[in-house]
Amino acid sequence: MKTNRNRSTAMNLMYENLARAQMSARLGEAQELRQGYHLARSRRLSRKAEQAAQQARLALARAL
Repeated sequence: MKTNRNRSTAMNLMYENLARAQMSARLGEAQELRQGYHLARSRRLSRKAEQAAQQARLALARAL
């Protein structure tokens, strides 16, 4: 009986470790996705700012 309990405990620990590893992997993937989203967003905003600056330069050049 004690052997069965030890095996059961060992199996439970293995499943817990597996669940922790999977959760850690998913959290890492989520963080990578967030970083990718922020990088893409910052590039978009940078492009918009550059376009606005270019339009302002053109407007100034036309005014002179």
